[in-house]
Amino acid sequence: MSMVSNSTQIRQATPQDVDCVSGVLVGAADWLREQGIPMWRADELSPDRVTADVLRGDFFVAEIGGEIAGTVKFQLQDKLFWPDVPADEAAFVHRLAVRRSNAGGHISGMLLRWAADRARSYQRQFLRIDCEAGRPRLRAVYERFGFRYHSDRQVGPYLVARYEQELQ
Repeated sequence: MSMVSNSTQIRQATPQDVDCVSGVLVGAADWLREQGIPMWRADELSPDRVTADVLRGDFFVAEIGGEIAGTVKFQLQDKLFWPDVPADEAAFVHRLAVRRSNAGGHISGMLLRWAADRARSYQRQFLRIDCEAGRPRLRAVYERFGFRYHSDRQVGPYLVARYEQELQ
């Protein structure tokens, strides 16, 4: 368990958290769709789809007072979006989402700082993240968090913008 503040902690998601993790992701996807900027397909976020990643240990949750406020998928490999980079030089973040009631950047920032610290603990040089290339607002968020543009990559029907943060 990783304590971040007195009332907030980040921990690995357990099988009992699958519905909450899925709920946070679906809630974020619904909100984005309502804003006219859809991000994930609903079928990608169902408990059935999330379970395997949770059981593999890829999902982590941010809790405030025992309630899940946000989630992130943390991986040491990403052969789908980053197959052309050397193995063991980076960690990868996907599916970063926060409950609307906790929106505002605090939880997202905490999860990204936690991911950078965790990547450092594995002696990784970079933390990497990606998004659809045509999402200027999300790209600006990544840049505000210290990520630098790396490259674009075509992944199936998606052109993704890839970002990295050098870890010291």
